[in-house]
Amino acid sequence: MQHGKYRFIVGFLAVPLGLYALFVIWPFIQSIYYSFTDWTGLSPEFSMIGFSNYERLLDDDVFWKSLQHSVLFAVLVPLVTLGLALFFAFMLNVGGRRRRGGPVISGVRGSSFYKIVYFFPQVLSIAIVALLFAFAYNPDSGAINSLLRAVGLDGVQPLWLGDPNLALWCVMAVIVWSTVGFFVVLFSAGMASIPADLYEAALLDGAGRATTFFKVTLPLLWDTVQSGWVYMGILALGAESFAVVQIMTTGPGGPDYSTTVMVLYVYQKAFRDGQAAYATTIGVALLVVTLAFAALVMKLGRRERLEY
Repeated sequence: MQHGKYRFIVGFLAVPLGLYALFVIWPFIQSIYYSFTDWTGLSPEFSMIGFSNYERLLDDDVFWKSLQHSVLFAVLVPLVTLGLALFFAFMLNVGGRRRRGGPVISGVRGSSFYKIVYFFPQVLSIAIVALLFAFAYNPDSGAINSLLRAVGLDGVQPLWLGDPNLALWCVMAVIVWSTVGFFVVLFSAGMASIPADLYEAALLDGAGRATTFFKVTLPLLWDTVQSGWVYMGILALGAESFAVVQIMTTGPGGPDYSTTVMVLYVYQKAFRDGQAAYATTIGVALLVVTLAFAALVMKLGRRERLEY
């Protein structure tokens, strides 16, 4: 079985690693190279300017605003999303009352139906979700303010996306709504694989729902939660935040840069302002933030693996 083992392994890995190097590693290297130039993105001619783009980055107030917003996305969106998903998954799999003749551990009634309902936003494109919520947030004819008027709260009519103090939170809420269902299904699958004997033993010892969750469920799901946190943080720093902010907000990124995130700022500098070199500089900063976030989550979330 050892004969030709390494040729077999190399034969399978050569093509995937080659494609990864060509379409992932090489663009990163190109971006770092272009960040030291004055390339506009359109002209084939450019010159090296050293660290000028990075010096400009440090003095760019909009960049620091976008960095602050991206960090908020990376911290708060995964925290809220995973917290809600864990709660819903626990109730759907473990949190129900014991029914006569049924298993000792079960979810709430209709849990299968609720799983479908929670997962439904996941089948919609993020662009469609953003458009739907953009209409819902409309201060004049949107569903939210119309509902407030219907219940007699005519004096409470926020501008939502037009208010610099609310716009960022409105965008975050859309991302949470659109992604929580995926993690409900993911965590439900993980909880379904936990032996019921562990829950029964906890119940016999007098543990309540909260104790069962924090002492049994969460420790056994920790690897899944940690991976989900990294995945959700990368989404919040990248494609999800860009799509929602680009479609929903005025500017986009407004009002007054209150919803500008780093990935949107990269797009605007490259394709709106024709400053591709400076855009790649912001992209390099985004890469550093993403890697630092992933490393920090993996470091802080490291714990002894539990097996069952």
